[in-house]
Amino acid sequence: MSQTITKGVKTLLEEANAIVDTMSVETAKSAVSDDAYAFIDLRDIRELQASGMIPGAFSCPRGMLEFWIDPDSPYHKPVFNQDKTYVFYCASAWRSALAAKAAMEMGLGPVMHLEGGFTAWAKSGGEIAQRDD
Repeated sequence: MSQTITKGVKTLLEEANAIVDTMSVETAKSAVSDDAYAFIDLRDIRELQASGMIPGAFSCPRGMLEFWIDPDSPYHKPVFNQDKTYVFYCASAWRSALAAKAAMEMGLGPVMHLEGGFTAWAKSGGEIAQRDD
């Protein structure tokens, strides 16, 4: 039996982008050094190893996000228990839109995502750091 998908990724992204604020790359270049912001890199380890990341960003694989946000989860990470604006990013701003929406639904806030993702950051000449292991 074949599946009938009733809501595709395009619709999910439209719904997320309708409620999640975006941060431009130019604004992010200033915000990255501001302690009021926490940049969260949602890309997987292979992407980080291949292209680096925004300096000071916290690496959180997309598959662990909800577990790391929830303080009642055994996997909770303290980075998600701060009085900061969370700026999520991925390669192209698709995963980050969906992740930011999920984080908002969980009660994390304020939450934004980076317009154009890491690809736009790198293309604009944004500083790139290697992941700390």
